[in-house]
Amino acid sequence: MEQHGNSLAGRKAETETGTAAVAPRRRWPQRVAIALVVLVVAAVLAAAAFFAYVGDFYHDLDAASHDLASTEALPVQQGESYLAFGDPAAETGIVLYPGAKVEYTAYAPLMRELAERGYLAVVVEMPFNLAFFDINAADGVRSAFPQVKTWWVGGHSLGGSMAAQYAADHSDDAALGGIVLLGAYSASDLSATDLGALVVYGENDEVVNRDKLSEGEALLPPDAQTVKIAGGNHAGFGTYGPQDGDGEASIAPEEQREQTADAVDAYLEARAA
Repeated sequence: MEQHGNSLAGRKAETETGTAAVAPRRRWPQRVAIALVVLVVAAVLAAAAFFAYVGDFYHDLDAASHDLASTEALPVQQGESYLAFGDPAAETGIVLYPGAKVEYTAYAPLMRELAERGYLAVVVEMPFNLAFFDINAADGVRSAFPQVKTWWVGGHSLGGSMAAQYAADHSDDAALGGIVLLGAYSASDLSATDLGALVVYGENDEVVNRDKLSEGEALLPPDAQTVKIAGGNHAGFGTYGPQDGDGEASIAPEEQREQTADAVDAYLEARAA
């Protein structure tokens, strides 16, 4: 009994003097909150950097939209995310994926050139002007024009590589004729397919990676053809002005687009024969 009394007295004394053990305070909620704040700030900064990057793109120089004018001879149809040039009931259609950070309407003159040669030529608008955000964009166009029997999918620069990926994913599609790569190379293996493949690039193009352009030939189907436009460059396929890092063209952009359309027409005609 005496020991018990002493123990009670001791605990009372410790309480009065403040020497009793105090449970440690839990700090993990504070640490989690700090981590969450850091993550949110990092995400906001990353988003800001992304939108700053994609917001700085090459604009169509045709501010008055003369190239988008629809006529009886050459109708132009504005879709939800595409512009279609030419006869909607054409036998053959061509879908074009724009180059990276290039406004899709900048390819209207080339689309008109192709439409004048009897094709339904369609250029698609890509999310953030980057084709890898919608590789299957051609599906929507093809659904919108079911009367077209044969489709070719092509693209400029990055758009061309994404078009090649689309072709690889749809290589067993009987309605897919092949690909058209403008200042672009394929990173997808199409060598075992029966698709057609046309590569067109400018002699003075200093944007496209020439090593990958050469190496990419091994990934193309056996019937592939490459056309080099003398005096052409990378930006000459569109109307968006000079491109950073590109070589200087010694021919007018109009001439480059006309030669491109002629090369496409000749190759597609030969494939259809």
